[in-house]
Amino acid sequence: MLTVKNIHQYYGGSHILRDVSFEAKLGKVTVLLGRNGVGKTMLLKSLMGLVPIKSGSIELDGKPIHKTTPYERARAGIGFVPQGREIFARLTVEENLRMGLAYKSGGTPIPAELYELFPVLKQMMNRRGGDLSGGQQQQLAIARALAPKPRLLILDEPTEGIQPSIIKDIGRVIRMLADRGDMAIVLCEQYYDFAQELADDYLVMERGEVIARGLGKDMEAQGVRQLVAI
Repeated sequence: MLTVKNIHQYYGGSHILRDVSFEAKLGKVTVLLGRNGVGKTMLLKSLMGLVPIKSGSIELDGKPIHKTTPYERARAGIGFVPQGREIFARLTVEENLRMGLAYKSGGTPIPAELYELFPVLKQMMNRRGGDLSGGQQQQLAIARALAPKPRLLILDEPTEGIQPSIIKDIGRVIRMLADRGDMAIVLCEQYYDFAQELADDYLVMERGEVIARGLGKDMEAQGVRQLVAI
């Protein structure tokens, strides 16, 4: 689904991403781990086109997308849940979800499945996004990204500042989406136990490069917890 080859990125005089390569496959959760400041968010922004790469390539379904705009990547089937959620605080839950359908025709309905995945959103459909709790806002951000039915879902720190009960709900949804087999998921996460539970494949970054990779089931044996410990 997603193939990243030898990408480099600079910020000012700093070499932020160094020869990063990986694949994210349909039906799999690829987890990206690493301490703060190692380039994880920059990598995700590069995948979405929010930051242009200096060199290398990004392919979606075998087609190069690294020169396309963020909205073209969204139309191609990428859903992005940014760190910090970035919902529209003054819009209602329903209006936020419709923003996820912005490039669809005006009459496109909000998929009923979103309310099945996150029942609280149906209960609060007419409430403003800014009035939701942090966990509810995160569910809304994920649902907004899922609204146009992407084939690649990218999540940046979805458990940040979220209460444990909602973390479990988010984990359940991520696993269910992957297990359907029609979506690839790239998950950037600081919470090791959450990442380990969901990972089919993992990558560990340090100083802008991938220093370890493998199968999720091998994370503990490979000492990944120690690699990402602060």
